[in-house]
Amino acid sequence: MGMREKIAKIIENTIKTLQKEKKLTDFEILEISVEHPKEKIHGDYATNVALQIAKKAKKKPIEIAEMITSELKKQGLNLFEKIESVPPGFINFYLSQEALIAELKKILKEKNRYGSSKIGKGKTIVIDYSGVNIAKPFGIAHLRSTIIGQAIYNLYKHLGYKTIGDNHIGDWGTQFGKLIFAIKKWGSEEEIAKDPIKNLVNLYVKFHEEAEKRPELEDEGRKWFKKLEEGNKEARRLWKKCVKWSLKEFERIYKLLGVKIDYTLGESFYEPMLKDVIKEALNKKIAEKSEGAIIIRYPNDKLPPLMIQKSDGATLYSTRDLATIKYRRKKFKPYRIIYEVGADQTLHFKQLFWAAELLGWGKRRDYVHIPHGMMRLSTGRMRTRKGEIIFLEDVLNEAIKRSRKIVEEKNPNIKNKDKIAKIVGIGAVKYNDLSRHPSTNIIFDWGRVLNLRGNSGPYLQYTYVRAKSVIRKAKTKRFKQGGLKDKKEIQLLKLLYRFPEIIEQAAENYAPNLICNYLFEISQNFNAFYESSPILKAENKMRLSLVAATAQVVKNGLNLLGIEVLERM
Repeated sequence: MGMREKIAKIIENTIKTLQKEKKLTDFEILEISVEHPKEKIHGDYATNVALQIAKKAKKKPIEIAEMITSELKKQGLNLFEKIESVPPGFINFYLSQEALIAELKKILKEKNRYGSSKIGKGKTIVIDYSGVNIAKPFGIAHLRSTIIGQAIYNLYKHLGYKTIGDNHIGDWGTQFGKLIFAIKKWGSEEEIAKDPIKNLVNLYVKFHEEAEKRPELEDEGRKWFKKLEEGNKEARRLWKKCVKWSLKEFERIYKLLGVKIDYTLGESFYEPMLKDVIKEALNKKIAEKSEGAIIIRYPNDKLPPLMIQKSDGATLYSTRDLATIKYRRKKFKPYRIIYEVGADQTLHFKQLFWAAELLGWGKRRDYVHIPHGMMRLSTGRMRTRKGEIIFLEDVLNEAIKRSRKIVEEKNPNIKNKDKIAKIVGIGAVKYNDLSRHPSTNIIFDWGRVLNLRGNSGPYLQYTYVRAKSVIRKAKTKRFKQGGLKDKKEIQLLKLLYRFPEIIEQAAENYAPNLICNYLFEISQNFNAFYESSPILKAENKMRLSLVAATAQVVKNGLNLLGIEVLERM
């Protein structure tokens, strides 16, 4: 239980005590709000509970606040140094040094587990993320879903949920008919195999360039996809090759990113289930025929109809998405299914979730779409068919190269330069993205993506290295306990205990950027403390405990973001 929850529970019990003593009327206590005041002079925490219950209690808010404050003071709680009530009815809490030191000890004791909890025990969450497309490049635009999704996965796992990552890859659709035609017309399987993704992209681009001159080629693409759906041997053989080539390439990128997803199930996996989904929708009178197609209408036409079968009998990705939901519900029995997919799919997911509710597959609240902002070029949206794409691997390699150069300049004699450059470079690319709210649109900029200074991944990694260097020089694994008095010490300590709260907030809001903001603030405060306060030569040996706790929290936070730390850099 975090500090915020502890305080809320103490307030709730105090109100119940006052009710038993008839000092307050008997009423149901709502959720108690406990927040950090904007100004530090108002304490470490504050609650407006007196304002919340004033009408029910039939008293003025300030009277209730004073009553609660008085009762809390009687309890002699060692958690607080001071409790005060202020107009119009707020209660401010100032944590005691004893409480802060207790949390410091907890960090050092729990180590990598610090910040974890059991609030998700017994609940399964399925997270749909990355979702790359077969025969298309793992572009910089795919980075967002991949690393935001992985960070959210890590957050929920740390909070005790059973988390299941599902990479719903695009391996079905008309585009494969176009690609098969292009391979047959202009391609060489031997040549493609030498550099599969780039060669397949070139063929895909060529198809669309030629189709602009000869529109009848679009019909050829549709014919080949129909053959693929019907099980044509040649179509299936080439499609399977495209899948195999692509997955091998994708796995290399995932390894480079340090991302491992539990399941990789393509749209094709759900093909055998589609007829049953359509049949169920028709039998439940959720779907209806319209001009030869089958659609799902929504009450009062609040959303456009969702087509689940075309007039020619072909299915759509909406049909496959419904089949995916049905499969996941049966196999995983999830408490919630989270989709980390671009904002351009917002309407689709609104339609999808409502359709699932109409079909009796849970409530809309059981499904969450995290709409990340789009990654664009300064000239506009990235489009594979136009060949306007930036390969993620190129970005990662460039980041590693730039990191290697800085390592050579700063510490030419250090060992494992390649390993350090890789961890720092990839950490910089990840942090650049994760430090922004998922909904933010991003214009791709090499300088910003590969930022290695300021509010960046390397800055946080360096903070960890700096703290670990102090600990190594101290040559001890036993940290002294005592008190802290220096203003910068207290300020840093008052940030460290918030870590469990930040994790919960980041998970609740599907916002890994909150972890980034917190770690940057920790790093700034630690480095200010480091520059101004002697540590190894200080009389107060408790400072070393503070350094060790800071290192642990920074490490835990970066690990949740999927960013590695180094002992030296």
